[in-house]
Amino acid sequence: MVRFFVGLDLGQASDYTALAILERSRIENESIYDVRKLERTRNTPYPRIVDKVTDIMRSAELEDDAALVVDQTGVGAPVVDLFRQAGLQPIGVLIHGGDRVTREGGSWRVPKRDLVGTLQVLLQNNRLRVSWKLRLASILTGEMLNFKIKIDPRTAHDSYSAWREAEHDDLILATALAAWWAEQEPEPCTWTPPLTREYAAPDMGVYDGPYSGLSEMKTYENYDDYLNSW
Repeated sequence: MVRFFVGLDLGQASDYTALAILERSRIENESIYDVRKLERTRNTPYPRIVDKVTDIMRSAELEDDAALVVDQTGVGAPVVDLFRQAGLQPIGVLIHGGDRVTREGGSWRVPKRDLVGTLQVLLQNNRLRVSWKLRLASILTGEMLNFKIKIDPRTAHDSYSAWREAEHDDLILATALAAWWAEQEPEPCTWTPPLTREYAAPDMGVYDGPYSGLSEMKTYENYDDYLNSW
């Protein structure tokens, strides 16, 4: 499991390309995310962006401890290929207006509502923190305030007033990509087999193993590991 999550929103034409780095920590059994870095650039060739992001991913702080999540919508697909050619393993995300998350090879199709919903939940529960020491912190906060969700009464589909429209939304999208993937990859926690039917979780069954005396307690990373131990 990695500690850092790097979200990259690739801009088209004169749009900004933005990068956000989130660090995950654990406080009272909850994942907390601190925005550690925000960057944006415009009119920069994609190969140069790939080189810069590759250097960041291979820095001493992030190497082997970070996941790169890239917006693969539109121009993103060939850029994701450039990252793979550079030896990285980016998670490509194709953003759509539906309501289902699906996987296609090494990429994911993710509804916009899922990305936005992840940020909303984290913000409402004080699990996403942005330091005002970051140069672009006020811009990210402004993008969040300008972001509005509209529901089309005819189709019940949602639309987003700042997503790919007049206002810039690059930083919020980069942050949302990183946060969404981080929430899909929860930190491991130990799991102890239930001892009797009274304490068993309904979907896990009952532990009737060989050490009911419990002079020695075992823990497992997850339920599947416990099943595989038999």
